Amino acid sequence: MARQFGKHAHIAKLSPQQAARQGSITKAAIAGLGAPGAIAFLNGHDALLGGRPLDLAIESAEGLIAVERALLHRMEA
Repeated sequence: MARQFGKHAHIAKLSPQQAARQGSITKAAIAGLGAPGAIAFLNGHDALLGGRPLDLAIESAEGLIAVERALLHRMEA
C-alpha cells in the first residue's frame, strides 16, 4: 500500500467535474482580468458571493455560474 507523505498528503483530490469547473473559471478569469487580477479575484473573499470564488466554483455547477456572473460584473466595472 502506497503512503502519501509531504505537506499535501491530507488534501483530497478533486473529482473530474470539480477539476473541470476549476479549469473553466481559471481560464475565464485570466482571459478577463489577466493573471494577477485573476489570482486576486479567485482567491480573495467576495462579500456578495459569500466566500472565496474559486472554492464556490469548484463546489458546484451553481457556484460556477454565480462566480462567472461575478467575474463578468467585475470585468464590466
